[in-house]
Amino acid sequence: MPVFSPDFKADLAWWYRNEPKKGDKILDLVADILDGDPFTGLGKPEPLKYIAADPWSRRIDLEHRLVYKVTGNKVYFLQARYHYQSG
Repeated sequence: MPVFSPDFKADLAWWYRNEPKKGDKILDLVADILDGDPFTGLGKPEPLKYIAADPWSRRIDLEHRLVYKVTGNKVYFLQARYHYQSG
């Protein structure tokens, strides 16, 4: 079950206003996470080692990452712009 944070929603809205193709790419990454193994697949998934709560990231492009966390049967989508933020 997906849970979208306010930051993720704001980031996705920003992409659709400014670079709609990247917004589509983010939704492709979300679908890949939800439909398959959240730890393999598109966007070069990798665990974020130095941040608490064990989040993962996938590459949107060279600068930006989709950050998410898997807990039980829920996937929390945390952000979709910039590199990951602690906290």
